[in-house]
Amino acid sequence: EVRLVESGGGLVQTGGSLRLSCAASGFTFDEYNIGWFRQAPGKEREGVAFIAIGSGLSDYGASVKGRFTISSDNTKNTVYLQMNNLKPDDTAVYYCAAVFGEFVTRYEYEYRYWGQGTQVTVTS
Repeated sequence: EVRLVESGGGLVQTGGSLRLSCAASGFTFDEYNIGWFRQAPGKEREGVAFIAIGSGLSDYGASVKGRFTISSDNTKNTVYLQMNNLKPDDTAVYYCAAVFGEFVTRYEYEYRYWGQGTQVTVTS
């Protein structure tokens, strides 16, 4: 059974940092892409950061490029999202998702497995 479990969300002030974790199980980790998506109240889900575990190649959404960094620890089957210089607009539920494949993809419809999400709230 594939499982993705997010953690690390919380409340932070503008300019602060958080690190989210996505612990994966039930599949061969380095054969997959992992993506971070977020959804704010009343808004569509947005792609944030993506990584092809096997190659280590990554990609980012335009709104977070230069502030967020995605990485993976293959010994722990875990993907991290380091979020720096957080802004109130970053407030959302953050989800990690997985799809089989060697090429990094940012397209939400391609991701097959999803976690339950973790709340990130940035106060002004």
